[in-house]
Amino acid sequence: MTDTSSSFPQGDGRPADGLQGRAGADRVPEERGRTTVADGVVEKIAGTAARDVPGVHALGAGMSRTLGAVRERVPGGGRASVKGGVKVEVGERQAAVDLVVVVEYGVPITEMAGDVRVSVISEVERLTGLEVVEVNIAVDDVHLPEDEDDTESRVT
Repeated sequence: MTDTSSSFPQGDGRPADGLQGRAGADRVPEERGRTTVADGVVEKIAGTAARDVPGVHALGAGMSRTLGAVRERVPGGGRASVKGGVKVEVGERQAAVDLVVVVEYGVPITEMAGDVRVSVISEVERLTGLEVVEVNIAVDDVHLPEDEDDTESRVT
């Protein structure tokens, strides 16, 4: 049995399936194939961009931050996950980002959230080419200066 529905060009340069357009060497490289970006890649980019914003102490909810801090202190335990506190949904052309943030005490939350949105949107769009349709931010905690002293004395 022979398949006659091939999309390879016919002798006249048109695809056999009747689709119009440029084929083969006539097409620019950007049109030859498809690029997909994994959710984990977008999570890392978004997490890094959010952490770079002044006033963001950490990402993630209380328990995941605690486990990350313990993991960092154990020899060979590795460093904290860049993706912690970040969840994304990635489609073919768009992405949505959810962040859980711990804010430094004294930082205006609405200003910090706006700065995080700008940073995350610009980095994800610049590095992946995806359109970021929303960045949702949940402020889970406020980091107080004395919190660090308590943590160091309890976890040794």
